[in-house]
Amino acid sequence: MTIACSLAHSDSMTDESANDITALSFEAALEELEAIVRKLEAGEAPLDESIELYARGDKLRMQCQARLKAAEARIDKLQLDPDGKPTGVEPLDPA
Repeated sequence: MTIACSLAHSDSMTDESANDITALSFEAALEELEAIVRKLEAGEAPLDESIELYARGDKLRMQCQARLKAAEARIDKLQLDPDGKPTGVEPLDPA
C-alpha cells in the first residue's frame, strides 16, 4: 500500500513537472538543462536523484527542441521580383 501511494504521488509530481517545463522559455529550459548536465557529469547526486535529474533533463531537452522547431517554422524567406524588389515571403523550407 505504501508503494501504491508513493507511485501515485510520483505520477502527480511528474504531471506538475511537465507543466512547469512547458511554461519555461527556451533560455530558461536550456540553462536548467546545462545545470543538470554539470551535476550529473560531476557525480554529485546519489543514484535515485541522478535518475530523476536525467528524466527531467530529457524533458527539458524535448522542450528545447520543440521551441527551436517552432522558431524555425516562423522563419520566412523573402521572395524577390526580377528587379530584386521584395514581393512577399515563403516558408524557409517548404514542406
